[in-house]
Amino acid sequence: MEIAQIDFETLYGELNQGRANFVFSESLTLGQIISSLVPYLFVIAGLLLLLYLIFGGFGLLTSRGDPKAVASAKERITFAVVGFVIVFASYWIVQIVGQILGIEAVQDIFG
Repeated sequence: MEIAQIDFETLYGELNQGRANFVFSESLTLGQIISSLVPYLFVIAGLLLLLYLIFGGFGLLTSRGDPKAVASAKERITFAVVGFVIVFASYWIVQIVGQILGIEAVQDIFG
């Protein structure tokens, strides 16, 4: 009876081709941590925008003509739109500055 010979180095190399390059011995830099969090922060900002717009619209619908309630709802909608403009503009300013300065890491944040 003969047992098959396995080349573990080749097998290990083939198994590692599809996995992410996680290295636990090196510490992460602040930039790497922020780069990994930025896409999630934009999703959270988008969800908050949606919620603020919904709450502002609901406030307008249920204000029943009360000037204070109408002003509060309009203020909430205004804050939501201003926040969206700030987030949108900051993303594009960083992308443009990264393109001008040739910083590839900035352009790779979103895939």
